[in-house]
Amino acid sequence: MSITYKDAQGIAGMRLAGRLASEVLDYLTPFVQPGVTTNALDRLAHDYITQVQHAVPAPLNYTGGGNTPYPKSICTSVNHQVCHGIPNDKQLKKGDIVNIDITVIKDSWHGDTSRMFFVGEPSIAARRLCAVTYDAMWHGIQMVRPGAHLGDIGAAIQKFAEGHGFSVVREFCGHGIGQVFHEEPQVLHYGRPGTLEKLVEGMTFTIEPMINAGKKEIKDGPEKDGWTIVTKDHSLSAQWEHTVLVTPTGYEVLTLSAGSPATPAFVPQAA
Repeated sequence: MSITYKDAQGIAGMRLAGRLASEVLDYLTPFVQPGVTTNALDRLAHDYITQVQHAVPAPLNYTGGGNTPYPKSICTSVNHQVCHGIPNDKQLKKGDIVNIDITVIKDSWHGDTSRMFFVGEPSIAARRLCAVTYDAMWHGIQMVRPGAHLGDIGAAIQKFAEGHGFSVVREFCGHGIGQVFHEEPQVLHYGRPGTLEKLVEGMTFTIEPMINAGKKEIKDGPEKDGWTIVTKDHSLSAQWEHTVLVTPTGYEVLTLSAGSPATPAFVPQAA
């Protein structure tokens, strides 16, 4: 699958889809409370995407090249679940952390983003993991500019996360995105500077590091649903995700909205 470079029309479409995806997370934020089920969050998101935004939830019935269609409209990965957790009727409890991953399709363009949420008051360790993962994502985003390499992104994320005693999941990565949900390039969250593909203006892709509190190894979840991935050592895992455009001079984050968490202080505000 080849890389597609977005023209002005494509960039406008990606901006709209990206903002809508982020606004779904804004909408869900007050509902993430102890006692809510992830199925309830899925229904809320589905109705908001389809009835308010008049868009399509990309995960619903997505196969990703596998044999098991994804049965829900969002992904909800709780505590030691790394990614692709399927919403269910289990209630979230105080102290849980949950990643909510949203992808919407609007006018054929995809916007893809995820955030970590605290259910009630998290432990100090959980709060630190989520904060370091968020900053790690932004260290990767800051590497994006024409002429830089994909390896620069992964190296920045890996150095920061491992420098804080955490580990980087290897088996899942960011990806190109546009009128196709997943396309080239693959965006690894580890690596060496100056390696892999050179970035070119008009590329759009996700940066979405999965960072574990314990070891980096993962496995299929006990649900055996063909999707849910968990940490092998049962340690907590966190993930944040933005869709990014390579601009003539740097980058533009396409998945920002009014309710997006504040950009870290170390990120130049003019970027």
